[in-house]
Amino acid sequence: MSVAVPPMKQKLGPKLAMYPSLTVLAGSLVDKRPNFLPIAHVGIADMGTLSLSMNRSHHTNLGIKHNKTFSVNIPSESMVKTVDYCGLVSGKSTDKSGLFKVFYGELETAPMIEECPINMECKLLQTIEMPEHELFLGKVVQTYVAKEYMSGKTVDITKVKPLLFSMWDRGYYQLGSKLADAWSVGKEIKEKK
Repeated sequence: MSVAVPPMKQKLGPKLAMYPSLTVLAGSLVDKRPNFLPIAHVGIADMGTLSLSMNRSHHTNLGIKHNKTFSVNIPSESMVKTVDYCGLVSGKSTDKSGLFKVFYGELETAPMIEECPINMECKLLQTIEMPEHELFLGKVVQTYVAKEYMSGKTVDITKVKPLLFSMWDRGYYQLGSKLADAWSVGKEIKEKK
C-alpha cells in the first residue's frame, strides 16, 4: 500500500536529521601526551556502553587504538571557545593538553579534563570500520561528576549546561528547560485507552 508524501514535507535526501546532539571532548593518550577532540557523533549503545564515531584522519584515534582506552568528557556551554579551538587544531602539531587540568582514573591511559562537569573513562570493546570513520564502542569503567553538578545523588543536567552541536548550521546550542517527566507524561493517554 503506497501513501503519498504529504505536501508540507520537503525531501532533503539521505541526511541524518538528529541534530543538535551532545558535544563531548574525546580524550586519548597519543605518544604519551593527552589529546582531546570535540565529537558530536556520540551515542548510547546500552546502559554501560557508548559509541564515538570519528573520522579516521583524527590524531586521537591513534591513542584509542593503541591503548584500547579513551575518555569522554562532557563540557559545559561556558567552555565553547576552548572546545571549538580543540576542533580547529590537530594534535599532530598542537599540544592541547595544556588547555586543561588533566587527570587519570582507574584506567591509566584515558586522560580526563577536570574542568568538564562529567568525565567517563572507557575501555575499548570494538572498532567498526566505516567508509570514512571509525566507530569506537567503549565500556564505561568509571564516571566522575563534580559535586557542584549534582542534586542529591542525581546529575543535574541544568547545572551541567552541556554544549550541543548542529551540523545543519554548524552551530553550538544550549539545552532548554525540562519539558515533562518521562514514564509519566503519557499516562493521561494510557488511562484513556
